[in-house]
Amino acid sequence: MRPWSGFGFRIVAWLPLAIGLVTDAPAAGPLPDDLLPATTVDGHPRPALGDCRGLVLGFLGTECPVARQYAERLGEIAAAYADRGIAVLGIDSNRQDTPAEIAAAGRELGIGYPLLRDDGQRIARHVGATRTGGVVLLDATGTVVYAGRIDDQFAPGVARPAATTHELAAALDDLLAGRPVALPRTEAVGCLIAFDRAAAPAADAPTFTATIAPLLQQHCLECHRPGEIGPFAVSDYEEVMGWADMMVEVMEQGRMPPWHANPDHGSFSNARHLPPGTIDLFKRWIAAGHPQGDPALLPAPPEFTGGWRLPQPPDIDIPMARAPFTVPASGTVEYQYFVADSALTAETWVSAAQVVPGAPAVVHHALVFARPESLADFRGTGLVSAYVPGQRATTFPPGYARRVPKGSKFIFQMHYTPNGRPVDDLSRIGLVTMPAAEVTHEVLTLAALEQDFEIPPGAAAHEVRADLDRWPAGSQLLAVSPHMHVRGRAFRVEVVRAGERTILLDVPRYDFNWQHTYELAEPVPLDDVERVEIVAVFDNSPANPVNPAPHETVMWGDQTWEEMALAFFEVAAPRDGANPAGPTRRQRVAPAEQAVNPQAEARATAFLARFDTDGDGGVTRAEGSRIVRDFAFSTLDSDGDGRITRDEMIEAAGRWKDDRGR
Repeated sequence: MRPWSGFGFRIVAWLPLAIGLVTDAPAAGPLPDDLLPATTVDGHPRPALGDCRGLVLGFLGTECPVARQYAERLGEIAAAYADRGIAVLGIDSNRQDTPAEIAAAGRELGIGYPLLRDDGQRIARHVGATRTGGVVLLDATGTVVYAGRIDDQFAPGVARPAATTHELAAALDDLLAGRPVALPRTEAVGCLIAFDRAAAPAADAPTFTATIAPLLQQHCLECHRPGEIGPFAVSDYEEVMGWADMMVEVMEQGRMPPWHANPDHGSFSNARHLPPGTIDLFKRWIAAGHPQGDPALLPAPPEFTGGWRLPQPPDIDIPMARAPFTVPASGTVEYQYFVADSALTAETWVSAAQVVPGAPAVVHHALVFARPESLADFRGTGLVSAYVPGQRATTFPPGYARRVPKGSKFIFQMHYTPNGRPVDDLSRIGLVTMPAAEVTHEVLTLAALEQDFEIPPGAAAHEVRADLDRWPAGSQLLAVSPHMHVRGRAFRVEVVRAGERTILLDVPRYDFNWQHTYELAEPVPLDDVERVEIVAVFDNSPANPVNPAPHETVMWGDQTWEEMALAFFEVAAPRDGANPAGPTRRQRVAPAEQAVNPQAEARATAFLARFDTDGDGGVTRAEGSRIVRDFAFSTLDSDGDGRITRDEMIEAAGRWKDDRGR
């Protein structure tokens, strides 16, 4: 008799949870049948194992992000190989996942698939599974013939447009063909399984209630709580125990807390850093057996109201639309734009703002712009606030506020990423206001961007530069928000004074998944600054794991397979009545003294040919593309008359007296 026997029914289903990956050597010998539970997590008898030629064990986890991404993929494989004698079981070895939670996850994702809980983690130990996120393939004798990932599409922080390797399918084909599996083992990519440890806590060992929980509340609870983007809640002792090993790993790798600024340059008030010694503290707690401690010492968690992280409940709450937008289960969703009436009957000053996604699981990012009724009221880009995963609310210093003219419309630019099932989203923006008499500085959002670039195929470090050189007199720089897409490799912001350069922000490893706003610890006065330059570095090589097409030339565009070289700058201008409210044209060499750059002339000619639809020699805001309207118009229209002329375009494109010689 075989140690296990094949399924007596056809499986046409897909795995709902995390599919595990194996790195440790399995135990000697086939998998004994008595290690497999007799019943599934929903209480049904486990199907008898009959005449299967192979069994795929998927090691599960109800919350592992990488593993959940593979749910549909394994289901496709299960359906494709069911008629060829291959069966699939889902095994959850995580101590924090209860049978009810596993069954609920299966129902959520429409599973018709046997899910088993690995009590005591005996199955995982026997076959050498250490992570969720991949699979173990057993032959007809119950012997491990392949352990590893399904394919190479997903990993932490990595989501290729499509898989380029198919290791599980290749192993199944080898097995069914009666030949040795050519690649019997691959790298681990998923979440660590926290195995039970026998430990005798030392008297001075840290405890969850007295030491670990307060630290997590201060540094992690913001995102790791129910309804937020963190995959588990750090307020729950059992959850933290089950994730403790993985928490140490992501802290050691610098993946958590998410922060990407080089500490050698700049100082930021919203920097995310753990206290020194945190990793060693966690390791001591794990080694001691995760002691819980006195429940009376557990601090009360901070309160979060309705998703808002504002200093007070919003005075104005505006949904993006009257009805939710349905994000489809799969495919690419073009940027969606929603126009919401602000119903503002008077000029409003906003001291804090926050965009709250209705469905955080599918909202990649959101930008909200104020569009005034009159062009004369347009300031900067009009950006009011933005949302990206992990970003906090926009909150200005005392006396600082953003002006929103009466009657303004709010434009929601929504970027959605489908997650395998249809989801309804109704995002909203909340505003905290202040009296105009209390406003000492008006906050404007200005942009530095370059749209005219081509990233060559295979280029590993292609630089694109742009700069900002206009702002009201007396202005201060408060914050910087870099923006690139999946080919973004690094980003740098430099301040130029009297020919001397100072690095204000250096992001050596840009991550599209975490688009931070870097809030300066001290505002930077701009009166003696010639310009603020950005340097965006792109990796279009095959070595970039998220590069969708390294063989293609890449240009500016909305979608993630296109690129952007852009930075938003939060600038505060004093409200003393002496300076214009909008950006002013900085002093330049008189036109007669300038040597016009032929490339700038060519760009200006191309710009007018594309957008000057009425042929009057200028481009109005209505004639420009959405990108021009949203990001570039106020910068290019240097005299603020509502038209971009040929001379203004030459000035912007050529950057006369540019010491870079472009």
